[in-house]
Amino acid sequence: MIDQISKVWIKNNLNLWESREILGSFIKFSHVKNPGLAFGISVGEWGVFVTVLSLLATLFIAYFHWQERFNHPLIVTSLSLILGGAIGNLIDRSTIFFTENYEGVVDFIDVGFGASRWYTFNIADSAVTVGIILYLLNTLLTNKPNLGDQFD
Repeated sequence: MIDQISKVWIKNNLNLWESREILGSFIKFSHVKNPGLAFGISVGEWGVFVTVLSLLATLFIAYFHWQERFNHPLIVTSLSLILGGAIGNLIDRSTIFFTENYEGVVDFIDVGFGASRWYTFNIADSAVTVGIILYLLNTLLTNKPNLGDQFD
């Protein structure tokens, strides 16, 4: 919900391609549209196909989250972040079915120094990224039984 509210705020307060410094030039809000995938990867004529794949991936994540709902809180939290972020961007992406002039997902968080900038992203992207990092940390740092112990 925070992702969608932030995107509405950006659309209502910044013209497309307009930037506003938030923390000097290090963090800016820059209203851009990403018609492709992460990091601006172009999908060309495959937009509808990618949207359907995104929907299927989101449904899989929802199912996986349901299966893991009683697992470690870090797993549940990480999957919740991934699912919420996926839904946030899927809402934007799904407009491809309802409009002829689909422009893309609203991105606005612009981080960098001077002309050296990272790819512009949104809150949903941040949630997915943090969720993946937490999931990987949990996987790497939790004690797993040593498979060699099975043969002793």
